[in-house]
Amino acid sequence: MNVRCEVVIDFDDSEKAKTVLRSIRVDDFDFVKSKINNNRLEAAIKAKSISSLIHTLDDYLACISVAMKIVEKN
Repeated sequence: MNVRCEVVIDFDDSEKAKTVLRSIRVDDFDFVKSKINNNRLEAAIKAKSISSLIHTLDDYLACISVAMKIVEKN
């Protein structure tokens, strides 16, 4: 089975989106494809099972949350 999920996060401006993407991109590997579209971070996540997808999504969103907190403080 293959499972996919798309995540879209809108930022106030494109620089914040780019900064967050640079912070998390190192963890993308083969199962996450992230890109910036204007001020929007878009990610396509794929996995072999629903439980694996949930785990990957949880990790990905946790990394984004940390990066966003750092960006917001600057």
